[in-house]
Amino acid sequence: MAITAQLVKDLRERTGAGMMECKKALVETDGDMDAAVEFMRKRGLAKADKKADRVAAEGAVVAAIAEDGRSGALVEINSETDFVANGDDFQAFAAKVVGRILADAPADLEALMSLPLESGGPDLETAQKELIARIGENIQVRRFERYATDTGQVFKYLHGSRIGVLLELEGGDEALGRDLCMHIAASQPVCVAVDDVPAERREKEKEILVAQARESGKPDEIIEKMVEGRLRKWLAEITLLGQPFVKDPDQTVEALLEAHGARVVQFTRLEVGEGIEKREENFAEEVAATIQGS
Repeated sequence: MAITAQLVKDLRERTGAGMMECKKALVETDGDMDAAVEFMRKRGLAKADKKADRVAAEGAVVAAIAEDGRSGALVEINSETDFVANGDDFQAFAAKVVGRILADAPADLEALMSLPLESGGPDLETAQKELIARIGENIQVRRFERYATDTGQVFKYLHGSRIGVLLELEGGDEALGRDLCMHIAASQPVCVAVDDVPAERREKEKEILVAQARESGKPDEIIEKMVEGRLRKWLAEITLLGQPFVKDPDQTVEALLEAHGARVVQFTRLEVGEGIEKREENFAEEVAATIQGS
């Protein structure tokens, strides 16, 4: 069968792939459009697997809240460059992913990736690989959180596309919910209250403070009081309730909540690339190495 320019154009519109790849697929399948799409999908998934080990430390955090405000979702999706993260294909994929989390409440990442991205379409893992094949970069759904409540409200806040906050609040109002989300984005508390700080983290900090205090040469009883005061200050700095409220540093978040008769049940703060070891590259050295090897 003759492979016409119109056939190539139609396949490009369906797959988003390059002209030469579309022509090759049509030649391989004797002009059968559906078979060509399947052929490209299989080749694309194989290419995508090869890109899966490449570092993806850019990307976006996206969020969604149900119409009734009783549930919400937050997800980080990574790419290799911010250029791709700002593209329409990536943004459309991210919006569908967070919508699926909100609608289906998957238990974990594995369960999420097995869900269909769209009704009647491939599962999310397959759709992710197809996106990788189409844009040529590693794309990874890294982590997500979903809240649901019968007694309070769920709020979200996005600082651009790099930082996102999800908050479950009982009492208060929409303005308070947004202010608290913005505070969490800026002040990066570890948890809500002192009792929520993991014992291991607390003990590790105490060990550091004791070692620092011993350098003063003071008696043990004085050191104990010094450490106690410094530990109390540290706990206030890392817990939401103990932090000075960003819009009014003269009052703590705990005092703000008391004034509104409200309670923070839980929160999640996600920042793009947090904890991912980025590869340091020197472009000049890379060019030199390429020239030497040619």
